[in-house]
Amino acid sequence: MLSVMGKSARAAFRKIAKAESALKDGTLRTLAELVEKGREEIISANNRDLDAARTNGMSDALIDRLTLTEKRLQGMASDLRRLVDLSDPVGECYDETVLSNGLKLCRKRVPLGVVGVIYESRPNVTIDVSGLVIKTGNAAVLRGGKETIHSNRALAAMAQKALADNGLPPETVQFIDNPDRKLVLELLKLHEYVDVIVPRGGEGLHRFCRENSRIPVITGGIGICHIFVDASADIDKALPVIHNAKTQRPSVCNALDTVLVHQDVAAIVLPRLIEYLTPAGVSFRAHESAVPFLIRNSSGILPDSVRPAGPQDFDTEWMSLVLGLKVVDGIDAAIEHTNAHSMGHSDAIMTEDKANAFRWINEVDSSAVYVNASTRFTDGGQFGLGAEVAISTQRLHARGPMGLRELTTYKWVAEGNYHCRE
Repeated sequence: MLSVMGKSARAAFRKIAKAESALKDGTLRTLAELVEKGREEIISANNRDLDAARTNGMSDALIDRLTLTEKRLQGMASDLRRLVDLSDPVGECYDETVLSNGLKLCRKRVPLGVVGVIYESRPNVTIDVSGLVIKTGNAAVLRGGKETIHSNRALAAMAQKALADNGLPPETVQFIDNPDRKLVLELLKLHEYVDVIVPRGGEGLHRFCRENSRIPVITGGIGICHIFVDASADIDKALPVIHNAKTQRPSVCNALDTVLVHQDVAAIVLPRLIEYLTPAGVSFRAHESAVPFLIRNSSGILPDSVRPAGPQDFDTEWMSLVLGLKVVDGIDAAIEHTNAHSMGHSDAIMTEDKANAFRWINEVDSSAVYVNASTRFTDGGQFGLGAEVAISTQRLHARGPMGLRELTTYKWVAEGNYHCRE
């Protein structure tokens, strides 16, 4: 079954790769309109998925990822229109040079090919990826989880209709309309037709793809994000940043998981942090280094929202209103802890010390590093990319939000005057 789908995706790619920018942008406008006009249909399908998720005991964090509201649908349509406003990277020439023999060289951006995306609990990915591959002249084979089958079915149909309405092959966006897990393994073997696999889900999915794929895999989208409060930080300004990073949407991969606090300011920062975040429903896991700064008076009793951290708590992506706390003796220890426990996603420092900011930027080994800003900004839309296929935490090809340029590769173009090599 999937070999037929892969073959038709490859054929569609050959056609859309040649499409003019105006035609691709028109398709995105059509898709945005279809999402807006079809919101009742989409929400009805999404409610079927939500009912099943609640019956099956899905966690609140995953239900939040699964939920589509009118506001979120409008955001999806707005993201598509923002893509229209962005420059089409396909055909861009760069690194142009003329060799001493007169041969002209450049690199020319071309579409990446057929992208296989495997994702869980996030139906918005269907539209995000559809928009990005259309804009960049690629094709996609989408495999969502069984928990989003009705939502994805409705959204993928709209993407295909937008393509057909604009004279482009609807097979540009293929949707595996079957939740059978065996099809994931089959997709990973379609190396004849699929150029890259992008898994968006938990560590288990990423590991399965790495171990079983015959196709290059770009992994990412798993957090364990940190903020280090340096001794020089402006505490009044840092607290709202921490609040935003933790509570603005706690179920996503760029939400904050651990706060590291310099020992020189721990007595001030930690009690204020508890007081500031507890009303938002945040609970805390305190490392033994943080506990002495949180005990009430001399009673030995921790605040109700705090309990001692367990052995795995600093290697946990919470995806909920839980926050780890640890005291460190300086920038060296903060960087060491972050590099040891981060998943290479997004990590921030709150500081007024330029030297420490410089060290954080250069020594923290993550795809996005921040100085005095929330980790929640690691997002294609927030970075001005329109949307992203995924947030890559590996080194090859792309790191961080994968937007338009990350969905291209390049070819060398050489122009001569009947040149021959001597």
